[in-house]
Amino acid sequence: MASDVRVDSDAIWVGSRFSVAFQRTLRVPEDQDAYPLPPGLGRFPVLPVDELRGPVPLAWREFGGVIIPMYQREALWLAFDGAEWKPNAVQIFAGHVNAVSGGGWTEGLLARPQNYLVCPDQPWLDGINAGDGLIRQFVAMPLGLGYTVEAQLTGAEEVGGIQIRVYEPKPGRFPDQPPEGPTTLDAHSIRAPMAAPGMGLAAGGRIRQKIYPDPYGIESWDQEQMTSVRVHIVNSAQYEQLTGRPPPPSPVSAATYTEHGLPWFDLYDETMGTVASSADLETVQSVGNIESEQGTGKPCREPPLHVDPSQIRRVERNEPK
Repeated sequence: MASDVRVDSDAIWVGSRFSVAFQRTLRVPEDQDAYPLPPGLGRFPVLPVDELRGPVPLAWREFGGVIIPMYQREALWLAFDGAEWKPNAVQIFAGHVNAVSGGGWTEGLLARPQNYLVCPDQPWLDGINAGDGLIRQFVAMPLGLGYTVEAQLTGAEEVGGIQIRVYEPKPGRFPDQPPEGPTTLDAHSIRAPMAAPGMGLAAGGRIRQKIYPDPYGIESWDQEQMTSVRVHIVNSAQYEQLTGRPPPPSPVSAATYTEHGLPWFDLYDETMGTVASSADLETVQSVGNIESEQGTGKPCREPPLHVDPSQIRRVERNEPK
């Protein structure tokens, strides 16, 4: 990884101000409704590629990055931390597709359509931008079967995983040092290498979540000062092969809601705008839609969870460490 990238407490830190963690969560139903933000159920473990013991794919050795283990059909959301006194512009890609604009990997920062987030104020991202204050939930699916956002929009060979780019502001736009007084970050082997394994991100149900417009303007960001991090998503068998230890069990089961009374969460952001959707991202089909068309709507080893919203408490969202 780049010298200014490190992993600490299962979060990726870029420099001293920005970090991103990956939260386990519950899948929302893939119907016509829009749901509140689902809860965080703890962070996925994050391991640097250069610390893996198993037969790491050759491409991973070249590009580095980190791995996170997910079960097929499991959902996640990205939790960002940043410094109010000196924010960052951040691009998130599902494989090689921009999750905000639907654009490609080769694009830099664009203002119209806006293809990046500003952290803070953006505290989290649960999926691809569907516009009108909605997103389509990130759901892990295998590569090569046509499920992923990347497969549907590019038609090219999938790289999978999550790609993150973090941009510094231009000199003089923000303070170089934090203000006086206490400050806090915003919460919100010798065996032959295997072929590049892993999963990509498909689209799940709809969640009410805004992607905020840039309040500073695109001219605030230094596109020459960018750090890129690759996040490879592996399944449980691949994780064990790469690390020599079993993956942590998922805390999610079909009985999770009723057994533990887990809450759903709303973000109180009525004063913020939202970034318009992309015509390309609007065409992405969900996992359920694809299976219905293929006639393969069979239960899998890690089935999707469906919840009776009437039994869910609604409280402020927070992130368990």
